[in-house]
Amino acid sequence: MLCGGKKSYLAAAVCVITLTSMVTLSYLQLQRLSHLPKIIQEGSRCRGKLTNSTITALKDNRTFIISPYFDDRESKVTRVIGIVHHEDVKQLYCWFCCQPDGKMYVSKAKIDVHSDRFGFPYGAADIVCLEPENCEPTHVSIHQSPHGNTDQLPRFEIKNRKAETFSVDFTVCISAMFGNYNNVLQFIQSMEMYKILGVQKVVIYKNNCSHLMEKVLKFYMEEGTVEIIPWPINSHLNVSSKWHFMQDGTHIGYYGQITALNDCIYRNMQRSKFVVLIDADEIILPLKHPDWMTMMSSLQEQNPGTGIFLFENHIFPETISTHVFNISSWNTVPGVNILHHVHREPDRKDVINPRKMIIDPRKVIQTSVHSVLRAYGNSVNVPMDVALIYHCRVPLQGNLPRESLIRDTTLWRYNLSLIMNVNKVLYQTIL
Repeated sequence: MLCGGKKSYLAAAVCVITLTSMVTLSYLQLQRLSHLPKIIQEGSRCRGKLTNSTITALKDNRTFIISPYFDDRESKVTRVIGIVHHEDVKQLYCWFCCQPDGKMYVSKAKIDVHSDRFGFPYGAADIVCLEPENCEPTHVSIHQSPHGNTDQLPRFEIKNRKAETFSVDFTVCISAMFGNYNNVLQFIQSMEMYKILGVQKVVIYKNNCSHLMEKVLKFYMEEGTVEIIPWPINSHLNVSSKWHFMQDGTHIGYYGQITALNDCIYRNMQRSKFVVLIDADEIILPLKHPDWMTMMSSLQEQNPGTGIFLFENHIFPETISTHVFNISSWNTVPGVNILHHVHREPDRKDVINPRKMIIDPRKVIQTSVHSVLRAYGNSVNVPMDVALIYHCRVPLQGNLPRESLIRDTTLWRYNLSLIMNVNKVLYQTIL
């Protein structure tokens, strides 16, 4: 009887597991079917107003579209980088128009709000839609309903539709420039250091800056180094210049930097071998290699399959100066002279230094500021004896005396090229 009882329990358990599996599979299949594109119109021309704005508000005023990107790394989808209210936005649909037959398809979107929202009501989101199988749509509209008139909907070009060969090795993404930014000298020094280290393109999400900074940006744009992405986020949301939500009526943190970083990755996914996520006052300084390409070649060889390389941030306080390179013409330029600041703060007890990244953009799905949230490749923390982030800013440990700081003159290895290059820019823009 006991054995028979055990067999009955076993059979019942098997039945429950089998039934649960069948229900789960059926649910997943129904979910996928609900997201498949459906034809709703035939023989009509593609309608809607084509928009080129960086940030476009939908009619609900809870959804803001940055840009759609074709992504076939898992399945054929359009991934729309956007900003949504994490509670209020429940459902969205992608409206695809397929030419030349004029068929209109609607796909139910999966809304994936990024986990790093830091308490703010609005956050970066991926709005992901399966594409129609028999066409490659070039444009998409986003709507709250699968029904209605598309004539008044904004229409967005789907980027990354055509495969490209890499046009550059390194692209730096800087987001976001705001607060009437006027740290002109340090910006030029950072730009010239990036170029010395191997960068060909710097993408800047610009909210605002000073008139003098505009002149410098114009120079770098004409040179072909800088690409400016207008970032008028404060026209749509009440932005905070802080990281964590302070319950002060703001909607999104740090001028929507996380959204801009994700857009920058997808924007450069097919045209840059590596994407570098740092701020304008940060420089990844290699200690064992002369430039980033030799450093990254070595790191990739040592870490096969790795797509994310994280570098430790170290503060070089602008309040502690070593006046070795006194260049009188620089004294009239607003901003910090990084060559004067070669003392870094020691590590703080029980505090982990934040990191910034050099990534293979094709292996990243979602990123935050100091780490990648979702990726296909592995991540590795680069040892400090290989490279560190030189971060010249106001001190975090302001009470430390000079003798408690660590003298680190790695930056001075580049002083001859840096001084010459900075002088060339200054004489062509400001001096």
